[in-house]
Amino acid sequence: MKFPGRRRHKHYFPVEAKDPLTNQLNATERLQRSYITGIDQIVVDIEAKVDQAFLDEFQLRRGMSQVIDSDITNALYDRLKLNNMVDYEFAGGTIGNTMHNYSVLADDRSVLLGVMSENIKIGSYAYRFLCNTSSRVDLDYLQPVDGPIGRCFTLIDETGERTFAISAGLMNHLKPESIDKHLIEQSSALVISAYLMRTQGDETMTEATLQAVKHANDAGVPVVLTLGTKFLIEQDPTWWANFVNEHVDILAMNEEEGLAITGFEDPLLAADKALDWVDLVICTAGEKGLFMAGYVDESFKRATEYPLLPGAIADFNRYEFSRAMKKSDCENPIKAYSHTAPFMGGPDSIKNTNGAGDCALAAVLHDLSANVYHKLNVANSAKHEQKAITYSSLAQISKYANRASYEVLVQHSPRLSRGLPEREDCLEQVYWDQ
Repeated sequence: MKFPGRRRHKHYFPVEAKDPLTNQLNATERLQRSYITGIDQIVVDIEAKVDQAFLDEFQLRRGMSQVIDSDITNALYDRLKLNNMVDYEFAGGTIGNTMHNYSVLADDRSVLLGVMSENIKIGSYAYRFLCNTSSRVDLDYLQPVDGPIGRCFTLIDETGERTFAISAGLMNHLKPESIDKHLIEQSSALVISAYLMRTQGDETMTEATLQAVKHANDAGVPVVLTLGTKFLIEQDPTWWANFVNEHVDILAMNEEEGLAITGFEDPLLAADKALDWVDLVICTAGEKGLFMAGYVDESFKRATEYPLLPGAIADFNRYEFSRAMKKSDCENPIKAYSHTAPFMGGPDSIKNTNGAGDCALAAVLHDLSANVYHKLNVANSAKHEQKAITYSSLAQISKYANRASYEVLVQHSPRLSRGLPEREDCLEQVYWDQ
C-alpha cells in the first residue's frame, strides 16, 4: 500500500522490506491481507442540466433526494435522451463509489454487497455499472435478482443546485440470508450509508443491513456510517442519533448533515458533539476544508508542530498529530481535532461535487485498513503498542482525504480513474512536507 507524501521510516509499507533476519524466519509465510466490506444500493448515476420548468413537469422538489416510480423514470429518461440532455452516465451509489475509490487508492481488495441483475445485456445499466467499477472491487458476493438495478438522476439547474430522482428498481431487495457472516467478521470495516434505511413495502435492504451491522458489532469490526443527505436525517434526527450511538464507530458527514443530526451549524462543534456517540468523525465542509475528530489516550497524545488554530473550540488542533483510538481503549481519553483547508485552495473550477465526500472517506478507510494490514503482518511492531484504529495521525489523514477528494472535484466522474501520484507534479509538494 502506498500513501502520498514523505515517508522516512523503514517499517512503513511494504512490510516485505522489514529486517532481513525476520524475512528469513518467515520466508514460507504469506502476507495476510486486509479488506473492507460495503453495502450499497447498486445504481447508475445519470447527470443532466435542467431548468425549474423541467423539475416542475416531473413534480420533482428542487434540491431534494426523492424516489420516483418506473413510469416517471421511463418518461424522464426518454425526455432527457430525446433532447440530448444527458451529460454523463456513471456507475454510482455512495458506498459503491467509496469501495471503488478505496480499491484505486489502495490498489487492494474491497467487497461490495448488494444486488445485481441476473441477466445482463450489453449497454444496459447493469453492464455500465460493471464496466465502471475497479477490478479490485470483489463483486462475487452480489445477490442476483431478476430485474433492473437502480438509476439515480442527478439534475443540475442553472444555479448549480442538485436534485436527485431515484428509480429503485430492485436495488433494495438484498436479503438478510445473502449476508456472509464470516466475510463481515474478517473485514477491517463495514461501511454503510443512511440511504439503506429508506425502504418500504417488501424491500429487505434495511433488514439485511441491520443483520450485517449486528455481525460487525458482535465481532468488534468498526461500523462506518456515511449520512448521505440532510433531508433523510432531518426526518427523525433522534432516531439517527440513537442508531449511531448504539451501532456506529466512525461517522462521515458534511456540515449540513452534521447540523441535521447534532443541531450544530459549526462543523467543528458538530464533530465534537458526534464524539458523544462514536470514536472517529470525518466532517467535510466544502470550501472550509475537512475536519476530523477522535479520541486518544493521554499517554499517547502528540502535540502539533503547526500553529494552534482559533475556532469554536480554542486551540482545537493541539493534539492533531495523535493517532485515533477507540474511546473504550483509552484509560484517560482526551479529544483530538484536526482541520485541513482544501488542497491548493481547491480547484480553479469545480466540475462536479458529487462523490467528493465519498472519495475523502475512501482515503480514511485506506489508512484504517493499512493499520490492520500492518498489525496482521508485523504484530510485534512498536507501532502497535498503542491500540490505535488508524495508521497515521489525524493531521496526515486529513491531508490525504483532502488530496483525494480534489481529484474528484476536477473531473466529472465521482470515481477515480487512477491512484494519486507518489510525488506531486505541482509546486505544492510542500503541502506534504510540512
